[in-house]
Amino acid sequence: MPDPTPPTPSTPPTPSAPKARADAARNREAVLAAADRLFAEHESPGTVTMADIAAAAGVGKATLFRGFGDRTGLIRALHETRLAPIHQAAEEGAPPLGPTTPPHERVPALLDALLCFKLDNRHLSLALEGTGNGSPYAADHYAHWHTTLRTALARIPDLPTPDFTAHALLAATRADLVEHLAGTEGVPREQLRAQLAEFTARVLGPAVRGD
Repeated sequence: MPDPTPPTPSTPPTPSAPKARADAARNREAVLAAADRLFAEHESPGTVTMADIAAAAGVGKATLFRGFGDRTGLIRALHETRLAPIHQAAEEGAPPLGPTTPPHERVPALLDALLCFKLDNRHLSLALEGTGNGSPYAADHYAHWHTTLRTALARIPDLPTPDFTAHALLAATRADLVEHLAGTEGVPREQLRAQLAEFTARVLGPAVRGD
């Protein structure tokens, strides 16, 4: 007599942890690449939505929000990925960016590195500076670079107000200013770098022995 009990459906195998991690890593790279491309293609980064990025990356919006939280989190992740080599060099690298570099060498090198990064990543930098609740000074990355510069400037004995000086020097590398000079006015890259170096040297004044 045949057994009347219907067979129990088999449970589909769940993906292994390594495969799940690999899928997540692929999705992350696809999202970052899509966001980078869309920010570059649109005149105003604010017009790029999370739905646009999800569609361009070929992932669901839930995947996007699960991986990055929100639009600001996505922009920060993309920015941090691009800027990571400069961050590492500034925090623990050798001269001229590293912390053991004399301030009259380190400060111009840090500003030049930031300027070059923003020239190479103008669309991303504009998008990031728009994440600070309407103010670029409220964005996380600004506090990091201000602290780094202020610490270096404080080592110059005769330089007053290192806190304000760090703000003033960083203002010369703001993404909207870089976009205006390089994009609207067409100032060549090397000319911008030279002008920033000259401005920084005037602010810092001459180096003294032991500086």
